[in-house]
Amino acid sequence: MPSTLIVNARMVNEGREFEGDLRIENGRIARIGSGLSAGLDDKVVDAAGRWLLPGMIDDQVHFREPGMPHKGDIATESAAAVAGGLTTFMDMPNTSPPTLDAAALEDKYQRAAGRAWGNYGFYMGASNDNLEAIRSLDPKTAPGIKVFMGASTGNMLVDNPDTLDAIFREAPTPIITHCEDTPTIDANMAAFQARYGDKLDASFHPDIRSREACIKSTRLALSLARKHDTRLHVLHISTADELALFTPGPLIDAQGKRKRITAETCIHFLRFDRSDYARLGNLIKCNPSIKEASDREALIKALADDVIDVLATDHAPHTLEEKEKPYVQAPSGLPLVQYALLAALELVHEGKSDIARIVQKFAHAPAQLFDVKERGYLREGYWADLVLIDDAELTVRREDVLSKCAWSPFEGYTFRSRIGATWVNGRLVWNGEHLVGTPAGQRMELNR
Repeated sequence: MPSTLIVNARMVNEGREFEGDLRIENGRIARIGSGLSAGLDDKVVDAAGRWLLPGMIDDQVHFREPGMPHKGDIATESAAAVAGGLTTFMDMPNTSPPTLDAAALEDKYQRAAGRAWGNYGFYMGASNDNLEAIRSLDPKTAPGIKVFMGASTGNMLVDNPDTLDAIFREAPTPIITHCEDTPTIDANMAAFQARYGDKLDASFHPDIRSREACIKSTRLALSLARKHDTRLHVLHISTADELALFTPGPLIDAQGKRKRITAETCIHFLRFDRSDYARLGNLIKCNPSIKEASDREALIKALADDVIDVLATDHAPHTLEEKEKPYVQAPSGLPLVQYALLAALELVHEGKSDIARIVQKFAHAPAQLFDVKERGYLREGYWADLVLIDDAELTVRREDVLSKCAWSPFEGYTFRSRIGATWVNGRLVWNGEHLVGTPAGQRMELNR
């Protein structure tokens, strides 16, 4: 592989922003410094003072393979991801069939080999009847075990109290949870359908998938984790109320001790609120629901206060035809990977965050949390997963969306940055305009 020298970059890494050069050799970061000289065969990229960041690690995506190829697959959705500066993804188990045993897990790794544009890891799922598969899981084969403590696809709602307790007691990896209380949601849905009938639409979604449903389920997850000293990561926090349940502070403290219970939010909870249902309707219908503007602002502050540890996407594509169905029939989820980093950088442009914090939440923290080997940082010897940010506006157009579903909730929005280039394992895969070469993703290794 030819070497690449990126010069005059404004690098962001581990809380610092500094100018310098970076050399890539054999897929890895060989040198970081200033005044690095180019070899005869080096490809030289002049960053011209632009931000050079570690590639983003998205610990929550639904790439729909196997089982739902009309919505997306590993090839199409990972292409959209690298176009958005996301170089490593962790895919959820609620596929068809669901990823509930070692054989299903290995099948997904085989599907990704040679087809994934970014690096990949796959979660094991939990159900009411796969406790033995969870017990026997090799912790190096999956970043975590996903527990749906709320309604989900297929046989993946874990609502048996004894099973839940056993999973939290015996899981050999971190547990990640979707926390919504299904009986609360079902009661809300029945009440709203009785009252509004056919007039029910997406504007009622935050009342049906309510904050009370989130809080009740999150409290249960935290109580189980504290009971068994489980490493627990609660996904897609959507309410200000839940934030009080988590302990603020760095993911790893000055003594090297790591938080046992961590929290995550998603980019759509930071960019949309209840007022956007009038314009976007089912296009922003997701679970948990997008709620109030006050929740959005509280979540943004929680990133700054280290109450929220990770920022992710929960990328979950559906076709426009499916989204255009009546509210009750329309599926939940939206495509986000291609524009998530740009949406996060809007917080920097708005003065609500700084670039080092975005890098911490979207790259360093997932690597720390899931023990990802040699990724998520600008460090010599690490894999060269990099993203160059252009200081130029980008207006989202439907025809530019690479996800198979071919739409975005950000259509028509003008971002103040764009992705200038993405490298995966030292290979340029996105040049700012289109994909380059062939898929270069590797199976994610875990330091366990």
